[in-house]
Amino acid sequence: MCIGCHEIPGYKASFPNVYSVPMITGQSAKYIEASLVAYRKGDRSHPTMRAIAGSLTDQDIADLAALYGSK
Repeated sequence: MCIGCHEIPGYKASFPNVYSVPMITGQSAKYIEASLVAYRKGDRSHPTMRAIAGSLTDQDIADLAALYGSK
């Protein structure tokens, strides 16, 4: 799911506004995990990311953070 937006150099999304999607490869696992938890809790407000993070378990988040944090 993450690859479709976060691994395409220069990718721009158009919902809710046009914006540059950040690359997550190279971010620290701790940052990725904290970001996903914040989206899931509603502390970060991007609607697509809130929906995606809301479907993830704690283990899913830890696994994604470890994967992208190690790239």
